[in-house]
Amino acid sequence: MTETLAIMDNDALHADRLEAILAAVEVGNADRLTGLLEPLHAADIADLLEQIGAARRRALLAMWSGEVDGEILSEIDESIREEVIESLPRDVLAEAMRELDSDDVIDILEDLDAPQQEEILGALDKSERAAIEAALAYPEGSAGRLMQREVVLAPQDWTVGAAIDHLRAAQTLPDQFYHVILIDPRMKPTGYATLGRLLSSKRDVRLDAILEDSFRTIPATMGEADVAYMFNQYHLISTPVVDDAGRLVGVITIDDAMNVLDEEHEQDMLRLAGVGDTSAMSDGALATVRQRLPWLVVNLFTASISAMVISQFQSTIASLVVLAALMPIVASTGGIAGTQSLAVAVRALATRSLTAANARRVVLREMAGGLISGVALALILGAAGVIIFGDWHLGAVLGLAMIANQVVAALGGVLVPLGLHRVGLDPALASGTFVTTLTDVLGYLTFLGLASWMLM
Repeated sequence: MTETLAIMDNDALHADRLEAILAAVEVGNADRLTGLLEPLHAADIADLLEQIGAARRRALLAMWSGEVDGEILSEIDESIREEVIESLPRDVLAEAMRELDSDDVIDILEDLDAPQQEEILGALDKSERAAIEAALAYPEGSAGRLMQREVVLAPQDWTVGAAIDHLRAAQTLPDQFYHVILIDPRMKPTGYATLGRLLSSKRDVRLDAILEDSFRTIPATMGEADVAYMFNQYHLISTPVVDDAGRLVGVITIDDAMNVLDEEHEQDMLRLAGVGDTSAMSDGALATVRQRLPWLVVNLFTASISAMVISQFQSTIASLVVLAALMPIVASTGGIAGTQSLAVAVRALATRSLTAANARRVVLREMAGGLISGVALALILGAAGVIIFGDWHLGAVLGLAMIANQVVAALGGVLVPLGLHRVGLDPALASGTFVTTLTDVLGYLTFLGLASWMLM
């Protein structure tokens, strides 16, 4: 209860602060605006920019653009990032980019048009620009794009004391790093030592004596989804990235890998709902329509299939009008069951816990679960049919149709995404439409077919 009240208080404080910020923008009070924004975390400022409309966002940035730094730019959702960057003075943008690690700069550049990319690259030092361009040369969505070029490394024959002295004397170090990576004379990583082991060991201990067993290297061309899987599967904190020759070119840290997982989970949810994979609260009406309308059109055609099935039983429905009222019960319950099975299957495929090795067991489990659920629902619905309508034949039709549709829904929810995955298509993108169509068509067909056979 206390936690809930704290959240409500925070929401109220946030709303009050947002109102005060917008009021300061309205009257052009730059000092007041700065005083309100200065204490906020970069992520909170990014949220604020995403929540307000485009006109107010432009007005706010016009008054406060000199204070926008690299951390705020990296936190802003990609749906409005380009707009924010366009509104910044060139010197402010250049300074903001210089504050960021290379992986954050790449993440921002990937979402921009070529002219904006060139403008930002032109503001960087030659060495920084060369490093960014080398990373951009890797395929989109690869480890080479995800990694940061700033790496803490040491020769494999160094001692703990030599490594600590080197770190203390270094002019610049990455903002965050977790390992000192050991390399051989050919720049090939041979292991890494955590900062904890480094600081807790005596100075004369060799670094290769305190290496971690979790050491792995990642090819720069590996897909970022595979990188995120490795981090999640093997509980990695950071790991070196190597080129085709096995030479060290960068490092990926856990925050970047977890961001990939979060983005994939979000995209799966959006795709399952048929709203695209980049939908955001800051999107305009036209952008929202562009993302949703295609799937609504597809659903229009698939719903027509259900209508065609129903039209084949016009005489049955006309003879027993109550069937028209009961049809949605069977179809909608099957649709919900199919969505439940589908959500579990898509998530399992994304995390690789559903594979060819255990697919048969999962399919049988879903079928058994659908059968049991169908029997339970059939008893309830069948009994209701007998009690309300006084016809045990109608109750039997309802019960049998419910059992059949629950089994079909459970099987469709796992077999459809498995089939799409097998042929190389994204299960999250199209499974929902197929499963919904399957449960609706077979639900109506089973119910009305049984009714024609048993009640007419």
